[in-house]
Amino acid sequence: MEQAAGTVSTEIAIVGGGTIGMTIALRLRSEGREVAIIEPGDPGMGASYGNAGTIADYAIMPVGTPAVLKNLPSLLLDRDSPLAIRKAYLPMLFPWLLRFAWQSLPGNAARNTALIAGLLAGAAASWRELAAEIGGAGLIRENGALYLYSSKKDFLGARKDFALRRNHGVMQVLVGPDEVAALEPALPPIAGGGVHFRDAIHLADPGGMMRLLAAKLTAEGVPFLKARAETLTRVNGGVEISGGALRVRAKRVVLAAGAHSRALAAQAGSRVPLETERGYHLEYDMDDVPLTRPTCPTERGFYFIPMNGRLRVAGTVELGGTAAPPSPHRLAALERGARAVFPFLNDRTPDRTWMGFRPSMPDSVPVIGPSGGGDDVILAFGHGHIGLTLSPVTARLVSGLISRRGNGNDIAAYSPARF
Repeated sequence: MEQAAGTVSTEIAIVGGGTIGMTIALRLRSEGREVAIIEPGDPGMGASYGNAGTIADYAIMPVGTPAVLKNLPSLLLDRDSPLAIRKAYLPMLFPWLLRFAWQSLPGNAARNTALIAGLLAGAAASWRELAAEIGGAGLIRENGALYLYSSKKDFLGARKDFALRRNHGVMQVLVGPDEVAALEPALPPIAGGGVHFRDAIHLADPGGMMRLLAAKLTAEGVPFLKARAETLTRVNGGVEISGGALRVRAKRVVLAAGAHSRALAAQAGSRVPLETERGYHLEYDMDDVPLTRPTCPTERGFYFIPMNGRLRVAGTVELGGTAAPPSPHRLAALERGARAVFPFLNDRTPDRTWMGFRPSMPDSVPVIGPSGGGDDVILAFGHGHIGLTLSPVTARLVSGLISRRGNGNDIAAYSPARF
């Protein structure tokens, strides 16, 4: 059901129809709650569609680390860097960058790693359950994921990362060049070796999974209200969300609008340092995809992902807000990288390209908890690169907050109050 105008009353209004918002809605509906979703676009067709499709329960490290901090100036000045800034946006971004630098210090980065690892534990199992519930088990692939190192020096230089993941219980298998070749014969020779996260899973069609999720919600009677939420106001007996001709009155609101959450969070009483990462992908249609699992050449900072009928090349971080158009240079860098690894792509142009927005926190830790103005508004955004991965985990936590089950201190570290 879609509705774009008028006044709607519901028990719980969820602002945002991406993977986080829809998964929360499904969880709450299964518990007997009356739920409505406010979403201006097609459900799940933003970053929830355009991602690398990987349920990355191994991705415990924040973007900001001591190594990144050490190399930050050169990273930001290199147009081909996996981490880049649109120069026109730099003055607006500067306060966020200061926070990012602070969070990249050794002690802070170690704390943030532990917080992320705590959320990621069990993410793959949660996704298997969710996929089965919505009829999407056939889109789950169980081949693991692979990180590649182009030289022995790079491989040895990543030993601290290997140890850190091991200490946080991540299943990883270090593989030499011959083992990489056995896992993925179509790859060119890799001198350094790699890491095989053999228990990782990925989605063969993230967009298809999002459509199944939306269809399940519709079948369960959850309406999609097609509007952009612009104002949040506390009124007698609840909260009112308005946008355009739509007014929604709810007893509780869950703010899960991803990169578009900051203004509404401030209206709810929480000033959160949320910024926008502009993510890119390009795709090549093909009958025989040359890989069997998501594969990341680590020095390039992007993934090759085998999907149904196509190879997706996704990744890089561009900090630059939501207003500017896509950067042709970022897409060109992905294309050059793809051709460097798979020369047969020299004769191909991508069949499609995409740019979307990830919600980025300076500590890479999502915001999950009551707003500063009260627990009638719950915040659930800021998941960065692991929003797809953490959607069922976040749904469980938000459900617990709304029903007041368990110990709220368990997720205090993810609260907006940390700022």
